[in-house]
Amino acid sequence: MTTTLDRATTPTATDSTARLSLTPSGVRPGRLDGAWWPRSRDLLLELPALAAEIDGRWGRITRITVNPAQWPVIPRRIAVTGHTVHAGWFTIEQDLHVITVCSYAPRRLNLLVVPPQTDAVEAARLMAEAADPANTRTASELLAAESSAGAAGPDAGSDFLPSAVTPSTGLGEADRRADLARSRAASWPATA
Repeated sequence: MTTTLDRATTPTATDSTARLSLTPSGVRPGRLDGAWWPRSRDLLLELPALAAEIDGRWGRITRITVNPAQWPVIPRRIAVTGHTVHAGWFTIEQDLHVITVCSYAPRRLNLLVVPPQTDAVEAARLMAEAADPANTRTASELLAAESSAGAAGPDAGSDFLPSAVTPSTGLGEADRRADLARSRAASWPATA
């Protein structure tokens, strides 16, 4: 079966630059290596801009991992700038608000994922704090502090998969978890 994509119905990024903040070169990072503020929760749409930015700084991205609570669909492979990035996910092992980016270097970055609907001023503050080498808080702790201040938005801590999800017990377990993540993400407000 052949699938034809119509340009009018195929999603495209409104801005192809990544909103990214990394710890300065030559400085040992804190708990996080920086932050990324995607415009949506669509990895197919968002990852190419992030890869283009990171590829130019420290080598081609080969793999990413995310927590499915933040991403409704996680494809196994994502085409970016002439190569393929393999994607994976963890529910227990990975912070809800982190994307882990691995390169050929071999180097690994743990980036705070600032929720797309976050206000620009708050996002800039979160990104600066995540990239600060003196930061000792995890991504979830940074967003929880923002949420407790009443500024992270309505879904900062309420629409995530339970952290006590048990490891996979069968072949259908991954599908069940993906369906749960998709149903939770469907209730999130659409970004402008």
